[in-house]
Formats: sequence, C-alpha cells, structure tokens
Amino acid sequence: MRLDKLLAHSGFGTRKDVKKIIRSGLVEVNGIIIKNDDFKVDENNDEIIVDDFIVEYNKDIYLMMNKPKGYVCANHDRIHETVFDLIPEYNHCNLFCVGRLDIDTTGLLLITNDGAFSHSITKPKKKIMKLYEAIVDGKIKSSDYEYFKKGVIIDDGYKCLPANLELIEEKTDYSIIRIEISEGKFHQIKKMVNAIGLNVLELKRLKIKDLELDSSLELGDYRLLDESEVKNLLHCTPSGQ
Repeated sequence: MRLDKLLAHSGFGTRKDVKKIIRSGLVEVNGIIIKNDDFKVDENNDEIIVDDFIVEYNKDIYLMMNKPKGYVCANHDRIHETVFDLIPEYNHCNLFCVGRLDIDTTGLLLITNDGAFSHSITKPKKKIMKLYEAIVDGKIKSSDYEYFKKGVIIDDGYKCLPANLELIEEKTDYSIIRIEISEGKFHQIKKMVNAIGLNVLELKRLKIKDLELDSSLELGDYRLLDESEVKNLLHCTPSGQ
C-alpha cells in the first residue's frame, strides 16, 4: 500500500495533509525516514512511526459521532450538509452510516466501512435496543406506559414491537421522556409519540445496545470505537437480555 494512503486511512488527515507530513521528514518506516509519499509499505508487517507515534493500521473503521442538527445521514445531498462533511479526513474510506438519524435528530450515530458490522446491528431480527431521549409538548398519561409495552399502532396502521417508556421530568407545558425500541422504522419515535396525542420537540439518541454516547463528545465531534466496543456491538445477544 502507498504510504500516503495508509496514513490518510489511519486518520492522519487528508491525502494532501499526509503528503506534507511525509515530505517534512516526520515518518519512519522500519527505522528509516521516508520522504516519498508514494513509497510502498507492508501494512501488516512494517513498523511505521509518525512523529514518535506508532501507526497501527486497521482496514476497518468504526466511528461514533455526536450528530448535530442540520446534517443528513447520506453520503451525498444536493440541499443539505451531510455528516460526512464533518469528517473530511475519512472521505476516501468509503464510509456509510449504520442506520440513520433524521436531519433534526441529534446524538449517537455509528459510521463505518464494514458492511457486515452494519448489517449485524441494523438487521431487524437481531432486535438491537436503541434508547432515545425526547422533549414532548405535553404530559404522559398513566395509560401510555402500558400502550408502549403492548405495541403502539402508528399512523400507517403498523403495530410496533413492545417498547419501554420512561418519564424523566415533567414541566407545565412539556415533558422529558426516554423511549427504548428494538426497531428502526421511518420517523418511528415521532410517530409513536403522535399516537399518544403529543409531538416531539427535540430528539436525541443516547444508546445502541450497551454502547452509550460518549459524554465528552460535543455536537459534531466523533471518535474511533475501541476494540471492546466493536466486539460488544457484534455480539449476537440483543441488549437487555
């Protein structure tokens, strides 16, 4: 593999950025300073060091992002900015979103280039639990909790799988609630809330399976998942069981 491609893939910047790093003499391959960005390396066996940092190459990329409002979960869009505009250093890595969040929904979004990983999480029969926090324009009734457990019928007549509804805080004209679902139908949370006579004002995803949104990530920030987080998400047992 070309040295510049490997470094860009490993998160050291765009291809243009890593060419500057290489040509400045900050990269060593097996103890030898390399200044040619097209230098061929063995990504599995060569020791590659960038400014005293040892590069560990991994062809698969797994990112957690705290998605902000105003960005769509698409690789290209003629009208709106996409979440990939927030990670330009990975624009050569063939990444895609693991599921989607609406343009006005914030919170935990997974991005990868591993199709098997994405399929494992989004496949309906896996029933991976996802936790959302919503601000709604009213109060929750005692009967709503049981309705969610039995399966809410949304506007197209579809009966949702059993879901968990929790009241976090109740104010005069709005409530903060949490909803845990094992599906991912189009606008599902909003439609479930509509089914009990309320509207979602704000929506944020907090958790997928046992993976919680990193509290240190500001809106628009992201980080690589560590090995244990990836393995846990790939484990076949649905969260909560």
